[in-house]
Amino acid sequence: MMVCWPYFDPEFDNLPERISGPPCRVCIDNDSMEECTVIKVDSVNKQGILLEVVQVLTNINLTILKSYISSDAGWFMDVFHVKDEHGDKIRDQNVINYIRQAIGTVREIENTVKAMAYRNDVFNSDQLSEHTAIEMKGTDRPGLFSEISAALADLHCNIVEAHAWSHNARLACVAYISYQSTDTPIDDPHRLATIEGHLTTVLRATTTPTQSESEIASPQEVKTAEFGEGTNMTDVERRLHQLMLSAGDFHRPEFVAMTPPPSPRSDGDEEGRKTVVSIENCHEKWYSIVSIECKDRPRLMFDTVCTLTDMQYVIFHASISSRDGRSLQEYFIRHVDGYALSSESEKEKVIKCLEAAIERRVCEGVRLELSAENRVGLLSDITRVLRENGLSVVRADVKTQGEKAVNAFYLKDILGNEVDTNVVELVKKEMDDVIDFEVKNDGGGGSSSQQGWCLSSSPPQRSPGLFSLGDVLKSQIQRFSHNFIPTN
Repeated sequence: MMVCWPYFDPEFDNLPERISGPPCRVCIDNDSMEECTVIKVDSVNKQGILLEVVQVLTNINLTILKSYISSDAGWFMDVFHVKDEHGDKIRDQNVINYIRQAIGTVREIENTVKAMAYRNDVFNSDQLSEHTAIEMKGTDRPGLFSEISAALADLHCNIVEAHAWSHNARLACVAYISYQSTDTPIDDPHRLATIEGHLTTVLRATTTPTQSESEIASPQEVKTAEFGEGTNMTDVERRLHQLMLSAGDFHRPEFVAMTPPPSPRSDGDEEGRKTVVSIENCHEKWYSIVSIECKDRPRLMFDTVCTLTDMQYVIFHASISSRDGRSLQEYFIRHVDGYALSSESEKEKVIKCLEAAIERRVCEGVRLELSAENRVGLLSDITRVLRENGLSVVRADVKTQGEKAVNAFYLKDILGNEVDTNVVELVKKEMDDVIDFEVKNDGGGGSSSQQGWCLSSSPPQRSPGLFSLGDVLKSQIQRFSHNFIPTN
């Protein structure tokens, strides 16, 4: 007896790729638009791919002027209108090649390191070669970053690079350290436990009698990792977003000891300074539509997409546009479980988290840029001088470039007010013999003005000319519904 089985071509599993082409196609067009470059991405869809693509563009300081995203039916299609950091089209062929290679390998894990190595060869990015990463989150207070720097110096740790954000009385910090004597990674478990315990003591000094145990901050983790070509600034910034989110900076504290209460949301601010976040459900398609209108700035899309992704929401469609300094973002999302946002409490939490994501990068106050010959304990000495002169660090970016230490601090006084220029001059005179100073009054994240915040349960009033994907989708649904003929 002969038994016959149907024949299956062994290449059948690759049929979609053979028909549609490679898993990811990247087209960079400098001809369609007069003032910007158009980047088109077609790829097999997966959770988080939008963030990966946006992270590639953000990492080379491209400004996203407009974007359209669609990722239904297992395929991801995206269009970005971008400019470089100088406001021009992307003309550098090295940059174009990097974008194609980096985005083209976001799905290929084994090729990611190769792509990032190529990025470093082209852009001479900072390479953190084998240092220990220390991540901290906690309740902020004036002078806390200075105390952290001093604690690490006392522990004979060399701070190679550090980044810190402060927002809503919360602090998140990522620092890369090494042994002071050998500049090698700290991998001794007992040594790491000592460092962690010492930093925990510093952070817990913020605790007040009115705080519950859940509000007492401690370091998120201490870990050893080897950082080489794959490390870039957006990796650090995403981790800072995650640390701030887990620290609960989306809650506006009533009062924290020694820290002034944050300015309340004001409806009296001029319209151009308001940020409005709203969420409504599209029941016909089981989406939740997140609408954000705010002042436009660099890295804005990265901050919002990062937050939605880390909160376990899937972005199916989106539109981003900007005009006259205003940005409108619309995201059609569902939770990873496939459901739209179902309760008002869930919507309110998403709104607060997005507000925090937009706000935490925008620093008011004086930006102080310092450079000096690098030495052990330099950061501790600089921040001590700032603290002794009544200045508090609200954001810090500390890097080592060869033999030079390059530091940027955003400063306020200990009461949270703007810094007196006379105080800055005193600090400058105190350190002028060893440090090069530059003082700026621009805000971090491309904005120096204070933003007003509006929690709304209804859609924001959009500025004229801003495109709404939600309006188009709803009108199409209504038109489609009118074509049905009722039957008995």
